[in-house]
Amino acid sequence: MNRTQIPLYQAKAEFFRMLGHPARIRVLELLQDGPLPVRDLLAAIEIEPSSLSQQLAVLRRSGIVTATRGGSTVVYELAGGDVAELLLSARRVLSVLLSGRQDLLASLTEATERAEREPR
Repeated sequence: MNRTQIPLYQAKAEFFRMLGHPARIRVLELLQDGPLPVRDLLAAIEIEPSSLSQQLAVLRRSGIVTATRGGSTVVYELAGGDVAELLLSARRVLSVLLSGRQDLLASLTEATERAEREPR
């Protein structure tokens, strides 16, 4: 293997690490509906402007979003439709995981209630 190449699994891990901040995920979710200026992102996410700027810079450096300047306004948009598909897949996975936890919670609750009803 060439020393300058990184294994695909490592590249994937770095990609998911880049996504690993709630503000970045929220930005990506908001941009699924189309390009937005920074002021709209700030209003929707309600974080400090400097913090949003840092998170947008991470997304921009990764190539997952692009920025266009028009005068004093900077507008961000998703670099491609695959990001929206990835977020949809994440929602589906989370739905399955959370539904499994609800089933587990229901089973635990049932078992606890049964144990409390039984004489000791």
